[in-house]
Amino acid sequence: MSISVYTPSPELSRDWARMLSGLLPGMTALSHEDVSDPASVLYAVVWSPPTGLIAGYPNLKAVVSLGAGIDHVLADEELPDHLPIIRTVGTDLTQRMKEFVALQVLLHHRRLPDFLAQQRAHVWDKLVTPPAPKRTVGVMGLGNIGAASARGLAGLGFDVRGWARSPRKLEGVTCYAGEAALDDFLNGCEILVCLLPLTEATRGILNATLFDKLAPGAVVVNLGRGPQLNEADLLAALDSGRLSGASLDVFEIEPLPEESPLWDHPKIVVTPHVASYIDAETGSRIVAANIKLFEAEGTVPDIADARRGY
Repeated sequence: MSISVYTPSPELSRDWARMLSGLLPGMTALSHEDVSDPASVLYAVVWSPPTGLIAGYPNLKAVVSLGAGIDHVLADEELPDHLPIIRTVGTDLTQRMKEFVALQVLLHHRRLPDFLAQQRAHVWDKLVTPPAPKRTVGVMGLGNIGAASARGLAGLGFDVRGWARSPRKLEGVTCYAGEAALDDFLNGCEILVCLLPLTEATRGILNATLFDKLAPGAVVVNLGRGPQLNEADLLAALDSGRLSGASLDVFEIEPLPEESPLWDHPKIVVTPHVASYIDAETGSRIVAANIKLFEAEGTVPDIADARRGY
């Protein structure tokens, strides 16, 4: 019985495999490149697998996504329909995202990019910002990670509102639900954080039409998925002053191409998909626990719904 690990980096795949082998006695974990007998592989642990890789293992019980999202798995047009997909989530990932959301919101709220520009220009100017309770922050996506992030922002004193497809109740957060409530959610929002899963309904949702419904000079923080953002619309909104800034951690193409105008735009903060990046030591414990539970019971709480896309 063996487990195959695939990431775009063979070295990283081997790190994960070493960790998993020590946590799953009786199972052998190997990097995809080191698998000699595909028929022996019962679990494929993957991040952004190439088309056909998963189908090359004929006896799989399940696919394990190395992250909360499964869009990178569903992108495989040869993915067998019958395979369960297990998401990798947990308190560590939630904590990392909660920290990163707070970091990006505070960065724009307290105008850190402006102060850094002043430092480069040797300018001493005390820029004034309102206190957090006078700043409206919206969080799109109120799953486990989104809910924790929204509550974290409320704990910092922000006027927080959240939006999801179905109704939610969160202490300290004004919640909106469904397409009919989206405009009310967006109206007056000064910092918008996107934590939505990637589905056909959310693809391209961050566009000029949406930006026009935010408060003048609003900021967009996209930590969901790259294809949710219309990059051309964002650049136009920033250049016109409709938006005052953006933080982007996810992109249509990753790594972000060297020639992308996003790299050098003065109003954009670019980070390399690290908001809740999971290290092999932490993540392997979550993956191993899920595989053990799946072996024992045939399911786990973190099974994804491929029809919904998350």
